[in-house]
Parts: sequence; C-alpha cells; structure tokens
Amino acid sequence: MKKNSGLLKFIITTSLVMGGLTVFLLYTSVAQERNNQSISIDMDTINLVQLDEPHEGEPVATVETTLGSFSFVLYPQYSPNAVKNFIELAESGYYDNTYVFNSESGVYSSMGSKLKNGDLPEEYDLSRELVERELNQDLWPFKGAVCSLTTSVDKSFKEKVFGGGTYFNGSRFAVLNTVEFTDEEKEELKGGLENNIIADAFIEKGGIPNFSQQMTVIGQTYEGLDVVETLSSLETQDSGVYKVPKEDIMIISVRIGVYTSENE
Repeated sequence: MKKNSGLLKFIITTSLVMGGLTVFLLYTSVAQERNNQSISIDMDTINLVQLDEPHEGEPVATVETTLGSFSFVLYPQYSPNAVKNFIELAESGYYDNTYVFNSESGVYSSMGSKLKNGDLPEEYDLSRELVERELNQDLWPFKGAVCSLTTSVDKSFKEKVFGGGTYFNGSRFAVLNTVEFTDEEKEELKGGLENNIIADAFIEKGGIPNFSQQMTVIGQTYEGLDVVETLSSLETQDSGVYKVPKEDIMIISVRIGVYTSENE
C-alpha cells in the first residue's frame, strides 16, 4: 500500500482539481471502498498490457467517424462481459449512425448514443446497460484507453452510508485523451519512488489518473490517436450533463476484426 500512496494522493488531488468533469464517470474516489469487485494492486506482478503493441490474432475494433477513424485492441481476457457486450452491439450494427455526445475540454470524448444528448432511446434493451463493472490491475486509463461508461449503481443502505455497491456499464463508451501534468504533479504521481511503473506510464503515455480503477477498460487505441485528440476537443454547448458538440459528429460504423501486421 505504501508504494501506491503517491499515486492515490495524486488521483484524489486531480479529482478535486478536475471537479468539472462529467459526474457520470465519477461515482466514488479511489480513497473510498469501491464495490464488490474491488481489487488489490500488486506492483510486483502488474503487467501494463496497454503499453505493448497488438499481437497477431488479437481482436480489434475500428471506429469510423465523420472526423476520421481510430482502431483499438480489445481485452476480452480482462473485461470479458463488457467486451462481449460491445462486440455484439457493434456486429449488430447498433453503433452505425450514433452520436459523439460529449467532448470534454481536450480530455476525453464519449460516444455510441442513438440520441445527440447522450440519452438512451425508449425502445432500447436496458439489459445491455447492466453489465457489472470489471476492474483489473493491468488496465489503466492511459491516453487512448477505451472505457465503458458507468450507467448505474446498486447500493444497499449500508453501502449508501459507508460506500460501496455494484456498478454497471453499458453500450456508451469513452475514448481518453489526457490531462496535462505539471512538474509538481509528476513528482506527486511518482510518490518519491524512482521506479513507479504506473506513474511512469502516465507521465510517458498520458491519460487521466483520477479515472483509475473507476471504469471498465475494454481496449487501447493503437492507430488514429490524432482522431482521438480531435474528438476530445470539439466546439461544444453545455447541456448541464454533457458538453455536446455543436456540430453533429457521428460514428459511421464500428468494425470488429483481428489484428495482423498487414493492418498497419
């Protein structure tokens, strides 16, 4: 736990600094008990798979938008239920002509909604929105991470008082860009440790540390990061819940395939 104290301090600090970010994504801080799927972080066994290049035969998704395409490797071995939900929706054509409904100040974008305001259509199968959150010590909100958005939480009375609960995610997803780190924040993130692989990865790759272990990560972008950056920095109007792009930005299609060296 001592090894993680600097990281946790930075996450909590940036959570306060970034208080204007969409509450939809932030139900609890890292300092609180999370849910009945909470995990322990073992720095001796952690494997930051998002830093690796995709391997031959791994499942991938390509999202074609009206502003360009980006591709990401999927992680069914770590987030099996969320990835299954995403693949089934993509292959059914659900994401065709859906909206990018949130563009958060250069930090991230949210997409995959049939409605421009990010709501679900009335006839929608709500069971698709009740996939239990899946957390893993090897997956983090680095730049280019693709995360299933939290939809709801089931809390007992005790959990409402003391924290906890079961969190769910669904069809809509966020694609992360990055916050900007000052030199002081980099030092806080490292926590005084020369070798802090999580902090080093955030500093080198970028990302959003205060989303750590808060959302299900389903994939990591390996191609089209320029499009990810653009989608997070659109001209918007504040709806009170999201920063909705003024111009309609659409997902044209989501294609599921497997990675081969020919993809690049």
